[in-house]
This record gives sequence, C-alpha cells and structure tokens, in this order.
Amino acid sequence: MPLNEPAASPAARMMQKVDCPLRWYTPESWAKMQLLDPCALLNDHAHLEKKAASNALSLVAHWPSDRHLGGVAPEGWVHGLTTIANDETEHLRLVLRLLDKRGGSLSKGHSNPYAADLRALVRAGQGKLETADRLMVSALIELRSCERFACLAAELESSAGADPELLRLYKGLWAAEHGHFHAFLELALELPGADRAEQDARWAWMLGQEAQIISKQNFYIGMHAGVKN
Repeated sequence: MPLNEPAASPAARMMQKVDCPLRWYTPESWAKMQLLDPCALLNDHAHLEKKAASNALSLVAHWPSDRHLGGVAPEGWVHGLTTIANDETEHLRLVLRLLDKRGGSLSKGHSNPYAADLRALVRAGQGKLETADRLMVSALIELRSCERFACLAAELESSAGADPELLRLYKGLWAAEHGHFHAFLELALELPGADRAEQDARWAWMLGQEAQIISKQNFYIGMHAGVKN
C-alpha cells in the first residue's frame, strides 16, 4: 500500500503505462521547483548518469570467479550490465551536451544522500546477499529516476513556453530508466542458488524502505531531492 496516493496527474498517467511498484509518489510541486534552475538540475543529472554507468560496470566485476555466488553467473549477466553501462554513458553525453550549451559545467564534487541511504541497506560482505541487495538498490534508483523524469516531462508539457530540449530529454529517458529497473530486478530475483520467496520478500521490504527514504529527503536542486515545504 503506498504511503501517499498518486494524484491523477499527467506524470501519474505516464507511470501507469508501465509497471511501477513505488510506494511513495512525487508531488507535482517537486517538478515546478526543480525546473527553476535547469543548469543545476542538469549538473546533478550528469553526475547520476556517470555514477550509474560506473555502478553497472562494477557489478560486472562483482562476479569475479566460479568461487563467487556458487558458480555459474546468471544468464545475461555481462551482456545486461554492459548494455546498461553503455546506455548510461550515452545519457551522460546527452546531458553534458545540454549543460554545455546552456553555459553550465560539470561540478567536481557531488553527493546523493538518497542513494547513500539506499546503499546503507546492502548486506555488505555477505556474498550473494550483498549482490542481490546491490542489484535491488540499483533497480530502485532506476525506477525512482523513471518516475522523476515522468514528473519533469509532464510539468514541461503542461507549461506555456515549455523548454523543448528538456522535454525531449526527459520524455526520452523515462522509458529507458524503466527498462534498466526491470533488468536489475530480474538479475536480483534470479540469482543462482537464491530462494525466490526470500528474494521477493526482500524486494517488498526494499520498496518500503525506499518510500521512507525518498519521502524524508531534504530539498535541493537534484533528481533525487525531497519536496520543498
């Protein structure tokens, strides 16, 4: 059961077209505030794409030998993760191009409290349990990003004099993020030797934790920021 009910908004209707098990939905006011500073938002977004590509590649290396996770890697492990890394790198290129065109630049430092809070849920050092958690956290971040892109696209579509470049960007990315969500989740649920019922229960728990985490984030200009009071 969601912590808040999705409004009958354009963003909610976009998300209804795809599987979206989120348990907290972003209010419409969030996108209005974020779009007041497009360059700051693009800078944050670029950092997230860069980290997403690095995360996918690090997961490839997380399966280093047959001694890890009981032997044979899941079907499509390397192909799936490297495809995601390639997609995220292309998204980074698109975002950086827009940022540069608007006179902005990528900052040297970046923090994402939302992602840090999610990573704290990972059962580090526990073999396949750690791997499953890392995949689920990755799935959650992709799904939340999908929802946030839908919010931004819907807000731009409803605004007079909407920014066509940003609208194309966010409309183009929300479906891609949803595909990445499914790829990560399927890998997590199908890990060799894992109990599917336990994995399903863990995923349900993770969804509840994500709802608590995102709903308590502070406001700043960024894709995973909280809502301004």
